[in-house]
Amino acid sequence: MGDVKDRKWPLVMEALFARAVFLPSLVVFQEWESFGVEQLRLSTVDILGVPKLEDLRKGVAFLTKHRKNGTSVYVHCKAGRSRSATMVAAYLINLHHWTPKKACDYIASIRPHIIIRSGQFKILKSYYNDLFPGEPDILFEAKRSAAFK
Repeated sequence: MGDVKDRKWPLVMEALFARAVFLPSLVVFQEWESFGVEQLRLSTVDILGVPKLEDLRKGVAFLTKHRKNGTSVYVHCKAGRSRSATMVAAYLINLHHWTPKKACDYIASIRPHIIIRSGQFKILKSYYNDLFPGEPDILFEAKRSAAFK
């Protein structure tokens, strides 16, 4: 399993408790699979990268499946500031029918260091409009969001 000083050890332990892991990058540790942890890996460029709409759908479906089964999901990216926050915002939009602003503000109230950049907010808007066609345009809300940078 690795030395306690090994950088991956805390991630493996968190994943064991989660039973499912969503990673918005291709950086994963093969050991997780041997512990029975299901993984979903979606590649998104770090910092300024914007996930594809289809990847948001896949990630939300993965999260929803595991939450319905009563299992936790560890959503992870390198810094936990943009890519993972964008995916969690999409999940909250789907789950609660929240606007992207409300979802991002909620996440920022728990993790104030998140950064949702304009491209990421726009894809969340597209995701919202895809789920809830006919809703009013919500892009104007972005500038008032605590998470929006």
